[in-house]
Amino acid sequence: MKIATMIRRKVVLCLLCASVLAPIVFYTDRLSIGSNSIVNNGFGNQVSNLGTGMEIAKLNVVKQEVTNPVKEPIGVVLADNLSNFSQDTVQKNNEAAEFNERGLILTKPVELEHKNRVLSEVPDRENGLNTEAFIEQVTQNAASKDASSLGEAKVEKRPALVQANKVPLPDLRVRQMKDQLIRARVYLDLSGTRTNAHYVKELRLRIRDVQRALGEATKDSDLPRNANDKLKTMEQTLARGKQIQEDCAGTVKKLRAMLHSAEELLHVHKKQTLFLTQLAAKTLPKGLHCLPLRLSNEYYNLEPAKREFGNKEKLEDPSLYHYALFSDNVLATAVVVNSTVTNAKHPGDHVFHIVTDRLNYPAMRMWFLANPPRHATIQVQNIEDFTWLNSSYSPVLKQLSSQSMIDYYFRAHKSASNSDSNLKYRNPKYLSILNHLRFYLPQMFPKLKKVVFLDDDIVVQKDLTGLWKIDMKGKVIGVVETCGESFHRFDRYLNFSNPIIAKKFEPRACGWAFGMNLFDLDVWRQQNITEIYHSWQNLNEDRLLWKLGTLPPGLITFYNQTIAIDRWWHVLGLGYNPHVNTRDIERASVVHYNGNLKPWLEIGLPRYRGYWSMYVDYDQMFLRECNINP
Repeated sequence: MKIATMIRRKVVLCLLCASVLAPIVFYTDRLSIGSNSIVNNGFGNQVSNLGTGMEIAKLNVVKQEVTNPVKEPIGVVLADNLSNFSQDTVQKNNEAAEFNERGLILTKPVELEHKNRVLSEVPDRENGLNTEAFIEQVTQNAASKDASSLGEAKVEKRPALVQANKVPLPDLRVRQMKDQLIRARVYLDLSGTRTNAHYVKELRLRIRDVQRALGEATKDSDLPRNANDKLKTMEQTLARGKQIQEDCAGTVKKLRAMLHSAEELLHVHKKQTLFLTQLAAKTLPKGLHCLPLRLSNEYYNLEPAKREFGNKEKLEDPSLYHYALFSDNVLATAVVVNSTVTNAKHPGDHVFHIVTDRLNYPAMRMWFLANPPRHATIQVQNIEDFTWLNSSYSPVLKQLSSQSMIDYYFRAHKSASNSDSNLKYRNPKYLSILNHLRFYLPQMFPKLKKVVFLDDDIVVQKDLTGLWKIDMKGKVIGVVETCGESFHRFDRYLNFSNPIIAKKFEPRACGWAFGMNLFDLDVWRQQNITEIYHSWQNLNEDRLLWKLGTLPPGLITFYNQTIAIDRWWHVLGLGYNPHVNTRDIERASVVHYNGNLKPWLEIGLPRYRGYWSMYVDYDQMFLRECNINP
């Protein structure tokens, strides 16, 4: 009996011990596991409670503490260990960790393991190594080790993140501040905002603060130190403004009306800009008006014997290099001649045939008498000396003198709202026969075989003698084709709704440009090209086949008579396109300022003016007297 009682007491005692000590043992073991996990993950003493994500039974002996989800302080670890790591990186890394309501549970355990490996290999600050380079190197090494088990797609995510942090979006704050100003002004016009006087006052104050901070800054480095504070404060004010707007449908309607009004205003401004640009292109700057007057006065003061040029025997020598240049702009002509001679290997073999009108004839002669080109030969002629060129012979000359043509250019009701989409063809320069002389080259130079035609808005950058070595293959004109762009094809210039044009030409035929062209005058005479030009000008008397200008009749007259030459002979666009490639310009033999933005005008593109002005001697007496400066 006693033995049985003792056995029962021992069993009860054992059960009692088990019931009391087991929970304590289990809880102590759980704390040990949690503590080890915290230490291993690098958190140390920063986290006191951490849920493990497992269901925990109610404990009777010790009151269970409530576990709250605690985010893994990734950024804190990096900030403590890496001196050069940015706060933006800290914030991004904090947001990268994903949690659920039970505690720290990474949805991508592989990335956590990868990150821990990288952090464990980060050196101390004292070792002097480049931290960013070290992180990238360790990351790449870890990626190569894990490639077999994780796959390339997952492994490459970490280097991409590091690279993204190293290359921030440039000038982000400047753009944000400009955007805030736009949004703030929109809020001031909304009905929901106008009824809140306190908010309107605050918003206007914020606008002034941002404007002062922004100033004329174009990049973040130009902003003052308090720019970030102004940006954040404005963002908070705009957020409150968004909450004020109650009538969303009305606000949307208001914004659409504002957008429509802005688009209409932009359209009007574009038309006005086009008209004013055309007007500026037609005007003559004061200095360029003074120059021919000053030169003409000096010319008539010369003795008749001193008004003649030398080397007259070269003017009809077909073995030399002959250029034809027709212009009433003295300074522009001087740049063409000077640039050609400067870059010529043998300047003495080059002959320039310049033709101008009666008004500028003495000024043009005086300029080249006072500034003779180095060894080159100059001939300056008056267009009226070509007595055979009259309205009975030339249809275009007859048309240009007609009253209908004069009205077309100078009618009083022409304005910025004019519906003509091709205002550039309405330039009065086309009233001058100088612009059409290029179609009479064989008659003007009967003893020459080849001539290079040069416009007065070009600059020669290399020796041009190689043009005369080009095999013309029985064609009349050598051209640089411009059909790389859709608007440089025939259908841009000709009216293909007219059956005469539609029957004769291909609308997608490749266009080309006047400006620097090689002409074989012998083939021209054989093909009787001038008569072809006359016949088409007669057909276009009412301007139904093409708008006015010289390129459309040129495309028609020399159709199937062109030979394409290398594009580097002639690069165009410097008079209208601000994005011509600099390498293309430097490689070109001739650059052309075709368009309205001529380099001698104030509206010329500053980026390209240097290629032209380098051939102008601004210390020349006549230029100084007329106040013509670079």
